[in-house]
Amino acid sequence: MLIFNKKSDLSAFLSPLIKQNKSIGFVPTMGALHQGHLSLLKNSLSENDVTVMSIFVNPTQFNNAEDLDKYPRTLERDVQIMQDLSNNIIVYAPEVADIYEGNTISESFNYDGLENQMEGKHRPGHFDGVGTIVKRLFEIVQPNKAYFGEKDFQQLQIVKKLVSKYNIPVDVIGCPIHREANGLAMSSRNERLSETAREKAAIIYQILNSAKEIFQTNSAEQTIKFVENEFKKLPEFELEYFEIADEATLLPVSEKEFDKKYRGFIAIFIENIRLIDNISLN
Repeated sequence: MLIFNKKSDLSAFLSPLIKQNKSIGFVPTMGALHQGHLSLLKNSLSENDVTVMSIFVNPTQFNNAEDLDKYPRTLERDVQIMQDLSNNIIVYAPEVADIYEGNTISESFNYDGLENQMEGKHRPGHFDGVGTIVKRLFEIVQPNKAYFGEKDFQQLQIVKKLVSKYNIPVDVIGCPIHREANGLAMSSRNERLSETAREKAAIIYQILNSAKEIFQTNSAEQTIKFVENEFKKLPEFELEYFEIADEATLLPVSEKEFDKKYRGFIAIFIENIRLIDNISLN
């Protein structure tokens, strides 16, 4: 398996492949791989001549220094997991200096308001950091297709907007959420949960499914109130937000319209670890 730590070396390797019109699939990650990541890799491997996965914990998208410090870093394990899947994966695992060249700050982006909702409200500057790293990685890898999981649905919409506004020639592909056996959305942050908390966190998806049923015959406001009340009964959880939004604009729903797609978004803490999830409500 080829592992590159420097963008210059990766670019030198990919350049002749690009000239040969080989299709390049790209899976950007922050490591601590799980089955959700592997599903993205499998899609890329089946649809492209070449697959690149980046493993880089991007400092500019963290607005909480403690969260950045504690984010799991398991490169050796990640490489072994990828080798077990396929030897045809190219890994780009840079240091911060290789990406930011001594100037670790975000660019500023306007995503036409997508950045002002949900995660944007609760994590100031987060999507500037996301845009900065994704744009730079796209410039380095020059992929034809890039694969993102729908667990970070807002991020997926923002990357699509970034590509559109900057005319970046890459097809951004959203892939379904992968869940643990108990329904908990797979996330690298799950590794930080105790076994007990990991089991209790199954209730998040259960409540989201109940909210989906309630939304069919009730208003967004009534559905949100239901979710808030359910978590009030569970003192081990701290609900940061549950919002119902239009999938396209991410704007909160006031009145339902039959021709629009809606999604419920949640952010919640257990054991001081922040988990996010979402569910289609149509």
